[in-house]
Amino acid sequence: MPTITYIEHDGNTHTVDADNGDTVMSAAIKNMVPGIDADCGGGCSCGTCHVFVEPEWQPVVGGPGEFEEPMLDLNPERNDQSRLSCQIDVTDELDGLVVRLPEFQF
Repeated sequence: MPTITYIEHDGNTHTVDADNGDTVMSAAIKNMVPGIDADCGGGCSCGTCHVFVEPEWQPVVGGPGEFEEPMLDLNPERNDQSRLSCQIDVTDELDGLVVRLPEFQF
């Protein structure tokens, strides 16, 4: 079972067990990680599950998809590490993944 660590903007850390087939967003919601709003429920249509993927994990996670790009473009905090957590599928390869949460979800 992969573990994912979510780091809040203030440094609080939450490490959770995630199930293969979940998304990074759904694992956060199931484990009540604060800072992931997920207003659209994972439909890639709101951008309120924005995370920053730690640089060492970017090659494993990959870049944003074609539907994700426009949603990320609406976020003023977007940077090269930005992803929507609803678009990152949990697999064994992501065991130990670390993502940072923005101060606010837009």
